[in-house]
Amino acid sequence: MSIRIIKADDQAQGAFDGGKITEQKPIGFPHEGGAIHRLSTLFYWAWAKSDVGGYIPPHPHHSFEILTYVLNGYTHHGDSLGTDSVVGAGGAQLIQAGSGIHHSERLEGPHAELLQIWFEPNRGESIKRSPVYKQAEHDAFPKHELGQGISLKTVLGEGSPLSIEADAVMTDILLPAGASYVRDLPAGRSLGVLILSGQGTWSDEGQGIHELYRQTDFVVIEAEKESNGNEQWTVSSDQETRMIIIEVPTEVDYPLYP
Repeated sequence: MSIRIIKADDQAQGAFDGGKITEQKPIGFPHEGGAIHRLSTLFYWAWAKSDVGGYIPPHPHHSFEILTYVLNGYTHHGDSLGTDSVVGAGGAQLIQAGSGIHHSERLEGPHAELLQIWFEPNRGESIKRSPVYKQAEHDAFPKHELGQGISLKTVLGEGSPLSIEADAVMTDILLPAGASYVRDLPAGRSLGVLILSGQGTWSDEGQGIHELYRQTDFVVIEAEKESNGNEQWTVSSDQETRMIIIEVPTEVDYPLYP
């Protein structure tokens, strides 16, 4: 079992449209110099922001599953399937690129903000399938109140209107100041956690681990490959905290993109 806190300065950075769109990348491409280049089926993760709006012109994708999750403002999507759509805050767009698709993106604000996350299915199989586009607005996703004022939204996983081939569960969680949330992590599973706001501590009391987190940090937790039970992690908040948690298998039984 291990935990690693990756600060924003050690993450990759990017920009589009002459700097109108800026990106912090918890998981960037290898040439971008960030500390993390993949986490199993979690291949790429960018946190994009634009105060005035910005445009990314048509470009190709194939085989990967690409989720765009809108945090603020709107995002416009156009693609070679003929799609012309807009999704607002809390909504998501999903491209299952399959044999190939071209698409464009526009962030519309003010203060537009989104996450774009690439998941990697078995590419040898997915590339044989036709590309698919799906979308869902905020109200379509399951939401749960967990006590202490904690709210949890399932973006990928049980009950979500969006499903992917890759093994991944994604949740958007909001903790009030002073709250604590317990997360079970089975053997052979890993977490990637992006801290959107707030600060607090990730702890494993059994192992005596206490790691502080702050806004913009990326937290990577890997469970033991084999264990008699789940690891139990507690995340506590010193102030109101919002984070995105993605759980993936630590290893998969198909070749991953080199």
